[in-house]
Amino acid sequence: MKKPYLYFAVFSSGMTTLAIEFSASRLLGSVFGTSNLVWASIIGLILIYLTLGYFLGGKIADKKPTFKMFYTLMAWGAFTAGIVPFVSRPILRLAASAFDDLQIGVLFGSFTSVMVLFIIPVTLLGTVSPFAIRLAIQDPKEAGRISGRIYAISTLGSFIGTFLPVLLMIPTIGTRNTFVVFSGYLVFVAIIGMFMSVGWRSGLTYLWMLVFLVLLGIIWGNSPIKRSTGQIYESESAYNYIQVLEKDGYRFLRLNEGQGVHSEYHPVILDYHGSWMQVLSGPFFNEFPYEMNNIKNMAIIGLAGGTIARQATAVFGEISIDGYEIDPQIINVGRRYFGMNMPNLNAIAADGRWGLAHSHDKYSIISIDAYRPPYIPWHLTTQEYFQIVHDHLTKDGVLVINVGRAPNDRRLINGLIGTISTIFPSIYVMDVPYTFNSVIYATVQSTNVMNLFNNYVVLKEDPSTHPLLVESMERTLMNITDTPASEVVFTDDRAPIEWITNGMVLKYVLSGNLEDLQ
Repeated sequence: MKKPYLYFAVFSSGMTTLAIEFSASRLLGSVFGTSNLVWASIIGLILIYLTLGYFLGGKIADKKPTFKMFYTLMAWGAFTAGIVPFVSRPILRLAASAFDDLQIGVLFGSFTSVMVLFIIPVTLLGTVSPFAIRLAIQDPKEAGRISGRIYAISTLGSFIGTFLPVLLMIPTIGTRNTFVVFSGYLVFVAIIGMFMSVGWRSGLTYLWMLVFLVLLGIIWGNSPIKRSTGQIYESESAYNYIQVLEKDGYRFLRLNEGQGVHSEYHPVILDYHGSWMQVLSGPFFNEFPYEMNNIKNMAIIGLAGGTIARQATAVFGEISIDGYEIDPQIINVGRRYFGMNMPNLNAIAADGRWGLAHSHDKYSIISIDAYRPPYIPWHLTTQEYFQIVHDHLTKDGVLVINVGRAPNDRRLINGLIGTISTIFPSIYVMDVPYTFNSVIYATVQSTNVMNLFNNYVVLKEDPSTHPLLVESMERTLMNITDTPASEVVFTDDRAPIEWITNGMVLKYVLSGNLEDLQ
């Protein structure tokens, strides 16, 4: 009975180890973001800790190959993993405040401190597989078969531990309680293993760990993750940490580390001076005179809380709007906190590329604003994707895409222009004032800037024109830049968006300018 349960313990340890790794990424992601740099740091350090654990596990097993030592290491690894999110709370709170002010030194120190906390639990969990191999092998002739079986069982557990936290546990009970559940479960497995292999007295010795973890979960498991000024809502979904702030009657949607406002709302004001309203100018690059009633419908890739949809409805009337938002919980937040209840809006919980590709409609406007700061999803930047966009636009349709940049680094903009120009005949770029955002317009027909100017002159004098449209066109005309020639083409096979963005962010941070990139 000892050996079958040993295999079960290995399975449970593999599941818990991966669950802890994914939960660690969410624990840190709500403060430090989900950039590739953060992910690489987490995965890299976890692998180093596991490497150390494999080495120590084999060494300890040779010196003291007992089931008691095996389950003791497992119990302490599980327990110390479970207390990490609670021990790190003050550090993460400090880091959350520092991120609002972009205090780079504090952020780096905080991230390092939290990752150091994982060295003990992950190293101890890393000892499990080599120790289990030592215990399971009775005959040297079985070494290869037993080793392969244990690593296969551990990997199968890791497979389960990859999906459970992200798809079920974190959205349901939150990150901290996910730590508690998996850690408590593995402590329980270790205690039962003690009962079976050593005796009930040894098992009871570690029962306090289970009680302590349960109490932590009850007392602090559901406490606020952040305490930002004006915070009125926070939650975790399978995709994001979601936060809503309120200040002076305005509401702001922030995701993950909070660098970037994804939606803004005021019950009576529609002008938020951001990039959202610049979508409204797009159709008027078409040949003068361009009639308002030519705009029949639109699609929004990256609906978020519906700011663009509300502005477009106010300006163009109740045109049909399909809004694609990959995170269904953000759609719920938009309806609850951002007035996203327009009858003409069809909110679709789907990836923007997949959803648009499977749509049977053609749109007058397709707006792409799907940033997960600091990245725009690479699959929304390729030649193949922009062909899908082109195929879903009407003959006078327009693509509008919001793009981030640094003050002296426009590589991402230039790459997108080079890619889009292989599909669309006319492209324009405007820099949104007082931001590090630019808006790219691309029209299905061959057009020119004078069309926008002539349409603006007429619409400005028309009393029925919504003031928001007039302001949008004015800002576009005043801030339009030369469209650079670019031979860069992003494809599904090669689109180094993360490489470009990482370089842009690092270059900007190292320059000493501590302003927000979004």
